[in-house]
Amino acid sequence: MNDLEKHITSVEKFLRENKWGTQPPSLYEPIHYMMELGGKRLRPLLTVMAYSLFKNDAVQIIPQAAAVEVFHNFTLIHDDIMDKAPLRRGKKSVHEKWNVNTAILSGDVLMVKVYQIFCSLEPKVLKAVLLLFNQCATEVCEGQQIDMEFETRKQVDVNEYIDMIRQKTAVLLGFALELGALLAGANEKQKLTLRNLGVNIGIGFQLKDDLLDVYGDKKTFGKQVGGDIISNKKTFLLIKALERAKGKDKTELEKWLKTTKVDPAKKVKAVTRIYDKLDIKSQTEIEIDNYFTKGLGGLQALPKSANRDKLGQFILTLMKRQN
Repeated sequence: MNDLEKHITSVEKFLRENKWGTQPPSLYEPIHYMMELGGKRLRPLLTVMAYSLFKNDAVQIIPQAAAVEVFHNFTLIHDDIMDKAPLRRGKKSVHEKWNVNTAILSGDVLMVKVYQIFCSLEPKVLKAVLLLFNQCATEVCEGQQIDMEFETRKQVDVNEYIDMIRQKTAVLLGFALELGALLAGANEKQKLTLRNLGVNIGIGFQLKDDLLDVYGDKKTFGKQVGGDIISNKKTFLLIKALERAKGKDKTELEKWLKTTKVDPAKKVKAVTRIYDKLDIKSQTEIEIDNYFTKGLGGLQALPKSANRDKLGQFILTLMKRQN
């Protein structure tokens, strides 16, 4: 078992064995369900890998790394409610399996548990961690609100969209890396470098998610393929298509965006055909590569080590992911 597998196993063990609570069962069963759905555990891994750039006892910070995953799952439960998403990681989303009110409360408890885990830190470190976390959590909520506001706007440009996903998705990856560096005692420059690295790969990661939502394999993607098209979600792909479409393509695309009663499969097929005609897939892939390359470039400012190389290889696997 390599180091990465050991870290994943340790995080999974913490999440599985943590006593989230028992009464009432209807509040805590959704939490156990969500945690057992698995996932990439990308964010806690980034925390551990950042810590390992400076120290060799990463087992010491598994609880704090896992706390980042707990917060991520809190956001997923609430996001699924807002997006009316039927699936999460190939299974029923929490609000579908139980109900919206239960999902809201179970998500709230997860947020509280994040603070509970962080409270095990020494006071001088705790304050710094909480300041960073609160800034990150606030930006995530701001990004989600902006994303929802985009739903009612006729026009959103690419720069606005990139800034929204920076807040909604990317800052959490930046926090995950900066947290690891902070817990390892890294200096301010190193922490900032890792935060910026995380933000760049986080933007690339979300753009890849946008791409897979349209072009992913439904057997491996874990979410409803074409869900963004069905809901008219303003993703990078749709924004680019609206920018590039002319004549009949523009008319047809706008028709599908205005149509409320339609066969979802038919809509996905038609809009995807327009994306293909406008070469939207390759445009998105270029943007994804740009952000991941920028993130990888940030590694050069960090001390050379085998663990730095491992982090670089891990980022490359994120670029190539298909789920």
